Amino acid sequence: MPKSAKNWIVETDWLASHLSSPDLVILDGSWHLPTAKRDPKKEYLAEHIPGALFFDIDDLSDEKSSLPHMLPSTVKFSSRMKKMGIGDGARIVVYDTSGIFSAARVWWTFRAMGHQDVAVLNGGLRKWKAEGRPLEDGPAPKRYERHYTPLQNTEIIRELEEMRALFQKPGTQIVDARPAARFEGRDPEPRPGLRAGHIPGSKNVPSQELLNADGTLKSPEELGNLFNTAGIDVSRPVVTTCGSGVTASMLALALAVLGQTNAAVYDGSWAEWGQDNGLPVETGPAR
Repeated sequence: MPKSAKNWIVETDWLASHLSSPDLVILDGSWHLPTAKRDPKKEYLAEHIPGALFFDIDDLSDEKSSLPHMLPSTVKFSSRMKKMGIGDGARIVVYDTSGIFSAARVWWTFRAMGHQDVAVLNGGLRKWKAEGRPLEDGPAPKRYERHYTPLQNTEIIRELEEMRALFQKPGTQIVDARPAARFEGRDPEPRPGLRAGHIPGSKNVPSQELLNADGTLKSPEELGNLFNTAGIDVSRPVVTTCGSGVTASMLALALAVLGQTNAAVYDGSWAEWGQDNGLPVETGPAR
């Protein structure tokens, strides 16, 4: 990947100059909350970066789980990647329509499956279009099937039982990407049936604070200040969480840019912890 990909981010000018690279796979990983009433697949078919494939976050998930878009099994993931023509050794660049949002979830998913050569397009389709760069419509040309070998990286994945133990340990760093009003329990959750508040002891860095007005990621210095102000030491282990694991991946991406490449995402996030399940909940600002 280019020099900038050492921080897991690529710029639009780099992507524009590498569109014809044979080992490059571009993915539209757009996803929206159900309340947005948007169809990301339909929007992809209307316009996308030339050659991009559509990565369906909800479809490429664990169909046996009642929780939203949980990580799929390695068997399912490898089978879908093979059919999409994504093989071992592919250089992957992910974007979304918002700037940087759900693309970070796709980025984390590939890393959780052991694929390290993956980056997020800074500013996404929003920046690409603002710069007047080329677009295509309709389905992408079919690619030849390729072998894909997933090697699940459990170091960057956290599940419920691990979180039960972790949040009680002194020194554990859990950071929540939800807006402050939801984190503090002042606003209701968009998913019905969930309690208000946050995991006890967790800190809050709202995901939108990571971005500039144009949807690009803030500078490393600005990102470092955000985590430092929230009481997070980026040199130490961090677990990120949010509503359902999407914006938690944005925090993981920002932490990777800062050098904390092993930040873990709590996959179930508040969609799991916030259920009426007896797990402890705190409200109000982070302590």
